[in-house]
Amino acid sequence: MSTLNRFRNAFAAPALALSLVLAAPAFAASSKGPDTVADVAEKVMDAVVNISTSQNVAASRSVPAPQLPPGSPFEDFFDEFFKRRQQEDGGEGQQGQRPRRVSSLGSGFVIDPTGYIVTNNHVIADADEIYANFNDGSKLKAELIGRDTKTDLALLKVTSEKPLVAVKFGDSDRMRVGDWVMAIGNPFGLGGTLTVGVISARNRDINSGPYDNFLQTDAAINRGNSGGPLFNMEGDVIGVNTAIISPSGGSIGIGFAVPSATVNAVIAQLQQFKEVRRGWIGVRIQTVSDEIAESLNLGKARGALVGGLNDSKSPAAVAGLKAGDVIVKFDGKDVKDVRDLPRIVADTPVGKQVDIVVIRKGKEETLKITVARAPEEEKAAAAKSAKPDEKPVAASKVLGLEVAAITDDLRKKFKLKDTVKGVVITSVDRNSAAADKGLKAGQVIVEVGQEPVSAPADLQKRVDALKKDSKKSALLLISDGEGQVQFAAVPLN
Repeated sequence: MSTLNRFRNAFAAPALALSLVLAAPAFAASSKGPDTVADVAEKVMDAVVNISTSQNVAASRSVPAPQLPPGSPFEDFFDEFFKRRQQEDGGEGQQGQRPRRVSSLGSGFVIDPTGYIVTNNHVIADADEIYANFNDGSKLKAELIGRDTKTDLALLKVTSEKPLVAVKFGDSDRMRVGDWVMAIGNPFGLGGTLTVGVISARNRDINSGPYDNFLQTDAAINRGNSGGPLFNMEGDVIGVNTAIISPSGGSIGIGFAVPSATVNAVIAQLQQFKEVRRGWIGVRIQTVSDEIAESLNLGKARGALVGGLNDSKSPAAVAGLKAGDVIVKFDGKDVKDVRDLPRIVADTPVGKQVDIVVIRKGKEETLKITVARAPEEEKAAAAKSAKPDEKPVAASKVLGLEVAAITDDLRKKFKLKDTVKGVVITSVDRNSAAADKGLKAGQVIVEVGQEPVSAPADLQKRVDALKKDSKKSALLLISDGEGQVQFAAVPLN
């Protein structure tokens, strides 16, 4: 997996970069550890997978066009030369170069025998293809079910002919500083690597997102361990290894894992909804300093101070919260400081009515509040579920082809005879197998697998059916504008 420095310049000199699970401690815990973890490792090893991805990235032209004075006699010559060179290269991008295909490695683990796999979002972000490589040497293509950028988690699904070995989540809230843990992953491509360490700290905020609550460990995690499991000594997953602090990718023994309490809730929603539906109450909060605590007669600094309400219709406003209230408990959970409240509220099911305990003018009061869904997530969900007449979609993309139903405008644009029926190709991905087969914009797909198609949905349905039947290619009957037809077998991968 390529180095990702999401927290560049987060520390003062010497400059330290918080890299996404890319480093390992140079030394193990000095105290005596467990006599052996072999039995636990044997039980869980086959559930840990190596995640490999590939993607196309744009390449830059190695030889730039020379800068010539305006009016130079060579100006037209070089302009024409590079223009022709770009056309010969296929016109791929502004630089006239074919994109490069790059690969990366990470880790993951199976949580369900039917094939659900958990990993980090940054492991599979922007990937064109994702594969899960198992301990027995098998390799399965993975489908992305859903992702959550705020916690850097992703859920994948593979299809296996037999039930897979799976692991279960443990209770990260029960882990104490000093408890032994075990990490298994794919550091530097060395799959099935096991390391042992301890929980070094809890509730770490590394400024990676609004819900930071990391477990810190000195168990060796290196480049490629991203997305791998952190186990307790019973073989339950209590964290997902995600980030490290390192001066320059070296090893200093400070790694971070998303606790299972967070992972379990996020993955459950991704599995059910393919998205995360977080709770929201509509308050602006701030830290309770010692001075504020004294002025509000709190005794000691605790809770989250309500600085204001988002609007008069927010759940907080409806419940009667006011600026100056200090929230000390939400749904039975203590709010120790301002960082606790967003996490607790986000993990609360949307629509649930809960008790919220506040300190108001030195006295404790309990209010009822109904949790709503975060507004930005509501907007995203609405955009996804927009009806065709609300948000017209002119074309669909299948097999690297952008296609559309034939309309009068398209028939005129591509000069299609009235007798030509099917689905018109409006554009072709230059890097697709369809482009290699010579398919072009303006051609019409008449049949797929010897069955007629008249709409993009028909094309997608036929392609899906062929994939389900394990076909390697789709046989397309292609027509030009004059009605002349020919077959083209386009690979499905």
